Amino acid sequence: MAARILSGKSVAESLHTRIQQVLARRAPDHKPPTLTALLPNDPSAQAYARAIRKQFSTLHLGYQAIRLEDTLDESEFQIILKRLAEDESVTGILALQPLPKGVSRGSLARLMPPTKDVDGVSFEQQGRLAIGSPWIAPSTPLGGLILLQHYGIEVAGRHAVVIGRSPVVGRPLALLLLARDATVTICHSRTPDLARLTRQADLLFVAAGHPHLVKPDMVAPGAVVVDFGVSVRDGRLIGDVDPAVAEVASALTPVPGGTGPVTTAVLALNLLRLAGLLEEHDFLPAAP
Repeated sequence: MAARILSGKSVAESLHTRIQQVLARRAPDHKPPTLTALLPNDPSAQAYARAIRKQFSTLHLGYQAIRLEDTLDESEFQIILKRLAEDESVTGILALQPLPKGVSRGSLARLMPPTKDVDGVSFEQQGRLAIGSPWIAPSTPLGGLILLQHYGIEVAGRHAVVIGRSPVVGRPLALLLLARDATVTICHSRTPDLARLTRQADLLFVAAGHPHLVKPDMVAPGAVVVDFGVSVRDGRLIGDVDPAVAEVASALTPVPGGTGPVTTAVLALNLLRLAGLLEEHDFLPAAP
């Protein structure tokens, strides 16, 4: 039996409806929340920025971009963030990857103002997530959990295997899964006999950045597979999971059209949290 395809389009649409309902409750004279994106000279980051701008325009949310020069250093980056932190017209700040070579991820985590950190990269937001008290979580892994909830796929009590340990997807995803009472195994490039572990997964999350890394023989029959990978091959977007996995899995996110649309919608949700339009406990929105 072919796997159920977990499209992100309907999930994003339901989140858009939720966002529009929240915005409709604002006082008429209140300006919409505004996101400022720090945009490096990178084609993939610029493509992502265009998708954000398009979706935010549809939702009537504010968006502006600041171009980052390749030569930017930490002191210049600090000046930009300090100015944005003091600008009352800016609700949230998003630093798109990859950062200029002169700015480390540690510097980003230290310098990002937590009250305007729309993607959960600051030390404060990461710390809250680590102790199980999240407020703003990275949009990509949070979007993956919202997608599963939308389709009624249970997380609690199940064995989740995560391939990838990056600070923007794999690590925060593992913490989010723990907060939802899953049993979590994290795998990475140094994990021996990867297939032995992935075949144990009820829920397999793949964020390795290696096209078609996961083959059908690495997946347990009936497992749910969530693919966060996006690579370009011969002009096409492909994921970290071989599409043939659909012959084994019970459910699978496609690439493109799976987790991607949900990530951008979750950025908008996070922006509403920063604006005080969603309660702190409203961390994982209920499915419609």
